[in-house]
Amino acid sequence: MKKFMALILTAMLGVSFVGTAAFASASKGKRIYQKKLKKVCGFNGGKFAAKHTQDEWEEIYEDGKFEDEIIKICPKVKKGYLKKSWLKHIYDFSYKYASDSGNVPSC
Repeated sequence: MKKFMALILTAMLGVSFVGTAAFASASKGKRIYQKKLKKVCGFNGGKFAAKHTQDEWEEIYEDGKFEDEIIKICPKVKKGYLKKSWLKHIYDFSYKYASDSGNVPSC
């Protein structure tokens, strides 16, 4: 019985790590940027994300001004163009590749 419980707990722990990685959405944010914003912004995702540091992106997102900041950076983007479901993914992308992150996207 102890071996069975240990096996179950180990499996649950393993699934929790896999599940956490599945919710990471910086890669989805990169795809959204490439498909929906790259052309209208006129520059690649690396330049976009490097407009702010991670702390600045976090503050902008938490203050609810993320869509407004995208519009400020990319004036051709109009209010309502971005779906609300995209914003979290684009934020994750921006945060991961911010100017102080040391990461460089391939888009």
